[in-house]
Amino acid sequence: MKHSLGVEIALSMGAHALDIDPMRSSETRLRKPSPSSSGAGSSLSLYSVADATWEQRAVCYFFDQYTIREEENEGMSHLAFLPTLYGCCGEVDNRDTLASDCLREAVDATALVALANVTNAAPLTTKARQGYGRVLRGLRHALSSPTQAVKDETFAVVVLLSLYEDIAGERNGLFSSHTAGFELLMKLRGQDLFFHRQGRDLFKFAYTHTYVEALALGDKPRFSTDWALGLLDSNDPIQSLMTSASKITQVFMAMHAASSPPDQETVMQWISAARECDVELSQWGERLPDSWLPLICYSAKGEPLITYNRISNSVVWNHYRAARILSQQLLLTLITMSNDSHPPFESALDASSLRAVIQDMTTDICRSIPFSLGDVDSLGRPIVGDEAHTAQTRLGGYGMLWPLWYVLCYGLPTPEQATQIRHMLARVGSTMGIKLALLLAREAERMHGEDERMHGEDAAPDRL
Repeated sequence: MKHSLGVEIALSMGAHALDIDPMRSSETRLRKPSPSSSGAGSSLSLYSVADATWEQRAVCYFFDQYTIREEENEGMSHLAFLPTLYGCCGEVDNRDTLASDCLREAVDATALVALANVTNAAPLTTKARQGYGRVLRGLRHALSSPTQAVKDETFAVVVLLSLYEDIAGERNGLFSSHTAGFELLMKLRGQDLFFHRQGRDLFKFAYTHTYVEALALGDKPRFSTDWALGLLDSNDPIQSLMTSASKITQVFMAMHAASSPPDQETVMQWISAARECDVELSQWGERLPDSWLPLICYSAKGEPLITYNRISNSVVWNHYRAARILSQQLLLTLITMSNDSHPPFESALDASSLRAVIQDMTTDICRSIPFSLGDVDSLGRPIVGDEAHTAQTRLGGYGMLWPLWYVLCYGLPTPEQATQIRHMLARVGSTMGIKLALLLAREAERMHGEDERMHGEDAAPDRL
């Protein structure tokens, strides 16, 4: 079993009593719960390891399950910067500083809630919430210090708080309490974030968090991040996708900011910008290396599946497909807004073609679900046993949440696809312990119910 750098760092930080070598006795290893024990009756004894605190056990579990290092040209990382930052907290130069102390507390609290959710351990949840409160107080102190506020550790604390919120399912509706913190730190740090790899990774996490919420909830960012678009690398698959998705956000926000019904010239400008965004998005996959491209295979039952070389690539592709769905819905909305007396728009923007793209993107997302959850490998073969419970699998589940929510709310899923998505959200929320999935499922049902009451069951979701 291959463990992440996170486990190595956690061990060096004082969790040395945890023996996670699979060649050693199973009695002293950190063990994952079996399927039969992952429900309400789960016991803390499943993670019993001698001579280690629960914080140490939780940190090892968290780093093993939630951090992934990037391999050259193979896919994206996830919180790859965190183990290094956490390890540096123990160095002499970083001891007793506000930022490093706060980061240690943030890792402990997030790790505890992650472990608590998969073991149904109320005492760990209580400890996690107490730690979360201390982190909030520490963060306020760090942000009030000019020297501490600009540290990467402080930025990483906000990343962890947002992740804690998602794992615990404690958002305010679907609004994150930490979006304002991300916006503040992106503005404060500015171009400085792009001077080193760790800063770029922090920026990508924060920027993605911000634009996802803006598109999903219509909450306008509190300051412009246009300056960042010119600094993103168009040759990098993730950064180029961020650039394209950001342009959709700009059109979307311009529409929401309009104080009165727009005139035809304004609508024409929006249509032109939205079409340019969609063309750019449609060409995104053409620039990817072969290792990033999706694979078509078939399940044992003959069902078509989409797989990838890595689950992290599945996450990126499904965010791309969600962006395409939103761009098509944006164009459908603009068709409705445009004047019927201007046939050039109708001929250039065919509603049936736009809906066909939405249906294709929806189908591709649904066909990616078995691979994203670790049910099948890249050849479509079933995965069983411990190999199905890896950090890649948890990243796949977490990374699919917002694309699936977009599909339920703005896509055109068939009844079978909608059921498949709901089952996945329930599984990620219950088995994987990421409670945001349950919030998203409930919100999608609420929005669906409102649509039916307003427009009838056959109404198409052409709305943004």
